[in-house]
Amino acid sequence: MIIETQKELEETCAKLAENSYLAIDTEFLRDKTYYPKLCLVQMAGPGVEPHALDPLETDLDWEPFYELMADASVMKVFHAARQDLEIFFNEQGVLPTPIFDTQIAAMVCGYGDQVAYNALVRDLTGHALEKNAQFTDWSRRPLSDKQMTYALNDVVYLREVYEKINAQLESQSRTHWVFEETAILTDPGLYQNNPDTAWERIKIRSDKPEIFAILKELAAWREREAQRRNVPRGRVLKDDALADIALYKAKSPDSLKRIRSLPKDWTKNDKAKMLISLVQNARQSDPKSWPVRKRPDPLPRQLQPALEMLKMLLKINATQAHVAPKIIASADDLDRFVRGENLDTLPFLKGWRYELFGKDAQDMLDGKISLKLENKEIILTR
Repeated sequence: MIIETQKELEETCAKLAENSYLAIDTEFLRDKTYYPKLCLVQMAGPGVEPHALDPLETDLDWEPFYELMADASVMKVFHAARQDLEIFFNEQGVLPTPIFDTQIAAMVCGYGDQVAYNALVRDLTGHALEKNAQFTDWSRRPLSDKQMTYALNDVVYLREVYEKINAQLESQSRTHWVFEETAILTDPGLYQNNPDTAWERIKIRSDKPEIFAILKELAAWREREAQRRNVPRGRVLKDDALADIALYKAKSPDSLKRIRSLPKDWTKNDKAKMLISLVQNARQSDPKSWPVRKRPDPLPRQLQPALEMLKMLLKINATQAHVAPKIIASADDLDRFVRGENLDTLPFLKGWRYELFGKDAQDMLDGKISLKLENKEIILTR
């Protein structure tokens, strides 16, 4: 049901606060805006029926809801929490606490990398979720019965998913593994888009600092403009247009006309002058301040067999422990380990990952572990 009055909101939040956890989900749109547009918040707790908050249809004071989000005695259960958390951070400037992400928990319990919510519900509860309404326009009102059923069912079954997967974690003494991972999601910096680093996301066919300096200037301007207008970055200018302006070091409005990826209205008048000004600002800046994007050297040929053996070792250990390999170590982690670079920052050389994989990885490079084929199965030999 949709909460329609302030009294209903206060009473619902009070009931949810009496429990150890609540399941929460959001529906939003972000295809036409820079910031995600919140359209609906769904909540349910053990013994508390699902309720929805509609920011587009009702004009309520959300303070009771945000107090509930800040209540450290109530676990907030999400699935794939990052985008939901981004919304709350943008809306209020703070993040819910504490949080539990069932997608991360599923990786720890061996359900694979980034398991879809409907697949997890089916595996753990036996229910098949209807996904027809998933890609509907959640900003249009009134919401249909099918949309409301879809939205509320997400938190109905999230309660059962949480209870079952949490029981698995506790039986395996792995609950703290999940909280180590979710701690990353509580960093506000994860949800702040710094215009000065926006250029790093853009692909460009160059390794020259001067080109990067121009790209950085252009990308920072676009980021601020997209934020100001609350439109997607591509609605201002697309990545390939920024990259081409930087590559050609456009010096005049006429030179902009040679860039095919640049819309025609950006090659004349004030728009063209502004782009040229940005290019000139970058080129006239101190070369010592120009950014670099160091491309990693290819892995030396003599180290490649060791890397392949580590990949196999990771797969074996992850399979035996019923854990998704990705949550233990990434391909970049293994590459750095073989090269011997920045070992003190490698996650799998610390904590539970070390016990699960890191120690064996070190022993393998030290020649204390080998792999062999026995009865068509790869096994470890110490």
